[in-house]
Amino acid sequence: MDFSHVIYGNNSAFRKTDLTPCAAFVQHYFFYGDPVKPAMPGTRKKTLARFDPDQVKTVRNAAALAEELVSNHFKLSSNQWLNRRYDLKTLDDLSPEEIVHGPFAQVLHYRGHRGDAPLGSRTIDLYTICLQDHSILSAIEKHPWIALYPFILYIVTHELIHIVRFIRFLQNFVATEAEKLAEEQRVHEKTHEILKGTPIPGMDAVLDYYRLWRAPFDEIEHDPIFLDKS
Repeated sequence: MDFSHVIYGNNSAFRKTDLTPCAAFVQHYFFYGDPVKPAMPGTRKKTLARFDPDQVKTVRNAAALAEELVSNHFKLSSNQWLNRRYDLKTLDDLSPEEIVHGPFAQVLHYRGHRGDAPLGSRTIDLYTICLQDHSILSAIEKHPWIALYPFILYIVTHELIHIVRFIRFLQNFVATEAEKLAEEQRVHEKTHEILKGTPIPGMDAVLDYYRLWRAPFDEIEHDPIFLDKS
């Protein structure tokens, strides 16, 4: 995994050979129960829709605000973030195994050590937020009342909350599907709590878009919006 072209994050001190992939935990998608599909073998990355340069700037700005909001909420210092390293990448920098169809993002877990560290030194847990440009752009096309900036702000805030919960041992990275779904609901509730008062144009529409994830699972399954996946 090469962190030299990340859009946002702190992993520049690590080399590709220093990292060992562990697992993927979070597939961030809207409808409860939607299948997660990895990119099909032979799928050409360049055929997938991706953010243009202006949209990449929007993503970068939204990611910076998301980190600030999450840091303030959980009272994290800048040193604490540096010690719990994470990166955020868009489609241009995703490897084939990091691309999925359906979710808007996924969090991958790696273990590694600094490139200049002596052998036998302590390993460090690393997390990568892999934004799926094609899925995000498709959702915005289907729901034109959703703007990119607040949408990315929600997604990245959500994934950073997951990472905080991992590093504080509030949630195991290895979990059953039922545990993952329960964690998704908890994190959506926390994301709503952090973002509901922010004066961001279009934020209310995004919070409404995710309202079902803050409902009990039986309500989600029987909601007309959930049932209509067209």
